[in-house]
Amino acid sequence: MENSGLIATRRSLVDRLANWDDQRRWQEFFDTYWKLIYSAARKSGLADAEAQEVVQETVITVAKNIDRLKYDPAVGSFKGWLLQITRWRVADQFRKREPEGAKRTHLQDDSFTATIDRVPDSRIVDLDAVWETEWKDNLLEAAIARVKRKVDPKQFQIFDCYVRKEWPAQKVAERLRVSVGQVYLARHRVAAVLKREIKTLEKIDR
Repeated sequence: MENSGLIATRRSLVDRLANWDDQRRWQEFFDTYWKLIYSAARKSGLADAEAQEVVQETVITVAKNIDRLKYDPAVGSFKGWLLQITRWRVADQFRKREPEGAKRTHLQDDSFTATIDRVPDSRIVDLDAVWETEWKDNLLEAAIARVKRKVDPKQFQIFDCYVRKEWPAQKVAERLRVSVGQVYLARHRVAAVLKREIKTLEKIDR
């Protein structure tokens, strides 16, 4: 499945995140992006607990600064902005590993302006390539999670076995006790919903 650009956040979600009191939208944001941030942190070489802290600190930083983010592709994308914040939070975790005397003095992230001028730790792997891969995977997983809430469970099970697990149509029909025609119909219906959900999430802004 071709998904150029992939999981750039929806413009409407970015706008709503400016409201600290909107807990449902913050939960939606967390559910959509925590795996992306966590996986990038782990692939940078951090342990589980460190990666979890990166997730928490990244979300906190986003919350503090989301009202300053102007969703203007000419200035910069949300995708790139989130990557930078994640990169800094990963660098913070590596600095915590250093002996106290070896830690470099660095600016606190009380303001987005101060944070954006910081230089990430040079020992961290190139997160750009990792982020691009994780971004694509995260889009698909987020879209699938949304699809599962919108389609009949049996229809999704058929789609999952036939498309994602790549079982032959006959095997799917036999295992799930449906006709081969129903297998093809479920594939078509669920794929259409998945395509719509991916488009909803994309809003490309590299």
